[in-house]
Amino acid sequence: MHIVHVHVRVRPEFVEEFKRVTIENARNSVKEPGIARFDVVQQADDPTRFVLVEVYRNSRAPAAHKETAHYNAWKDRAAPMMAEERTRVQYTNIFPADEGW
Repeated sequence: MHIVHVHVRVRPEFVEEFKRVTIENARNSVKEPGIARFDVVQQADDPTRFVLVEVYRNSRAPAAHKETAHYNAWKDRAAPMMAEERTRVQYTNIFPADEGW
C-alpha cells in the first residue's frame, strides 16, 4: 500500500465550499481501481485545516489518480480556496500487510 496525507489549510470563507468540492472528488476517487481508501478529515479545533488520507493499492496509482478529470477539476476549483500551498507526506504501510485490499 502507498499512503499519502495531503495537508490543506483553507481560507475561512471557503470552508463549506472546500468540503463540498473535496467530497465530490473523494466520491469519484474511490471508484478508481488503484484507490483502496480516500478519507477527508477536518481538524476538530481548527475547521480551516483538513487532511486528505489517500490509500493507494500500489505506487503507480497516485500518478493515475492525478490524470483523472475529477482530480484536475478539484485541483482547479480548490486551489483558490487555500490559505497556503497544500503539502503532502508519503507513507508505506507496515501493518496490516496487503491481504487483498
